[in-house]
Amino acid sequence: MPHLRLLEDLTQPVRIDTGIDPDFIRSAAAEADVILLASSAPEPLREAWPYAKKVRWVHSLWAGVEDFLFPEFAASPTPFSNARGVYKRSLAEFVATGILYFAKDIPRMLRQQKAAHWEKFEVEEAYGHTLGVVGYGEIGRASAALAKSFGMKILAVRRTASSVESDGVADAIYPPEKLREMLAQCDYVLVAAPITPQTRGMIGEAEIAVMKKTAVVLNVGRGPVIAEAPLIRALQEGGLRGAALDVFDQEPMPKDHPFWSMENVLVSPHCADRTPGWLEMSTEFFVRNFDRFQKGLPLENVVDKSARY
Repeated sequence: MPHLRLLEDLTQPVRIDTGIDPDFIRSAAAEADVILLASSAPEPLREAWPYAKKVRWVHSLWAGVEDFLFPEFAASPTPFSNARGVYKRSLAEFVATGILYFAKDIPRMLRQQKAAHWEKFEVEEAYGHTLGVVGYGEIGRASAALAKSFGMKILAVRRTASSVESDGVADAIYPPEKLREMLAQCDYVLVAAPITPQTRGMIGEAEIAVMKKTAVVLNVGRGPVIAEAPLIRALQEGGLRGAALDVFDQEPMPKDHPFWSMENVLVSPHCADRTPGWLEMSTEFFVRNFDRFQKGLPLENVVDKSARY
């Protein structure tokens, strides 16, 4: 793991032990003050936790945390931080790509190019259209800011919000109970919410039914936040214009999945944030956070274990 060489920049004095062997994990955990999760698999932390009696902080190089929050760790007072927001620029660019993919009818351009067929057609501007953001965190706000630069109107849903609240980017911020009210106004709907018991399936059949038939759905949060079956039906039956998706219920997506063959779906294999050096960026964030830890300053990106993000 070349990105772990950046740990040499940690504020001294510090001893670094790395490994994945279960015997190593158990012995190292017993002496560790900090555990860095360099893998997205939760098993090493589960293995280490019964022995990690001295640990004062756990950090993940990944943004998603749901798999790490097994009951014993979730109930502990040990701070847990993650890479939330580290990859937000690239994910926001994917959202912009999805908007322009449909506004400019790139699928038709590609069909005509493949057929060597010259036929002019009208395209849309993103300007003046409305983007609704479900999950107005780091990624949602970065995406909204980029869309705002196109001249789009921004609506957002946030767990703690009032309908009149705004932050200079969003034109209106709604509480979750007004989700459908917001969705009905949107030309593009961005889902950037983490997966929790409350968000799983929150964009379901009833929510999709209130959207405009010309609306486009974009998902860069977690696949199961959108109920997949009603989404597929809407896309197949004209209930929605299209979708640009980076995350899915099952990954890798099965070869016989309908999304592969649907012309109104843009499929990204969960790589919209995998820019050159993406793991280095995450490790650099940990190094900065470690300096705060050493100085006794508040950690950044602390996970709310009860909210599960």
